[in-house]
Amino acid sequence: MKKSIFLLSFFSCSLFIGYAYGFDIKGLQPVAPYGVFSTFSADSLKKGQYAVGAGVEKSIEPDFFRYLFQYAHGINDRIEFTAAVPYVDKWENIKSGFEDIALGVKHRFIDETKYSPSVAYMVKASIPSGKEVFSTDGRAGAGLIVSKRVGPVSGHANIFYEKVGSSKLEDEVSFAAGFDFSPSHNFKVLAEIYGRKSHYSETLDNLEGRFGYRFMTTDYLYTTIGVGTDFKNRSPEYRLMLTLTAILPVEKKTIKKVYEEDK
Repeated sequence: MKKSIFLLSFFSCSLFIGYAYGFDIKGLQPVAPYGVFSTFSADSLKKGQYAVGAGVEKSIEPDFFRYLFQYAHGINDRIEFTAAVPYVDKWENIKSGFEDIALGVKHRFIDETKYSPSVAYMVKASIPSGKEVFSTDGRAGAGLIVSKRVGPVSGHANIFYEKVGSSKLEDEVSFAAGFDFSPSHNFKVLAEIYGRKSHYSETLDNLEGRFGYRFMTTDYLYTTIGVGTDFKNRSPEYRLMLTLTAILPVEKKTIKKVYEEDK
């Protein structure tokens, strides 16, 4: 009897640890080109523009795929609505399902000047719609976003607090700092560091570096590729990322013609 109780307790603890360390909820993510990977930019879509994005992420140790579907809309030149629907495939080789649907509104209330950054705040929430193992029973929170451009380099810093819906879980605090460097008009080098106190911990339990590139494939289509590596011996140890984002409607460029008068 004692042996059975011990084995049951060990199995329960192992299952909990698997959930705590083996899976990280994605939540709301920035749409390209207004952000790095998980670091938001204070810039946003223009009034009437909208963005649609689709991405795939391969996490290693533990191994699973995550698919991300995104939508964003410029309410005006300062306010942007955004949404994300993540889907996890074969976590621990057996579990698949949607995460909670994430929604957010970003408002840039200070514009960038020559010496000062642009500043925005974001209010976000998640609908408790995901599969139980991938859900926190919803969440709500807010954060601050700061961006500054110096020559071809743009830097961004974020901090967010989110209260989760389940009373069994801890509230989350996350921070991110990233930059994008533009060596040419249609190509950017991306780097960020992302940290989080997750809903399974009372201390910082996730710290990750991410690096990659963004290509302006056409006038309206952005391709972002990247790799993430863990700095705290936590899972996932590595992740590979690919995202395609379209900004619509396509802006028509005016072509100016120069005529020389015959003398």
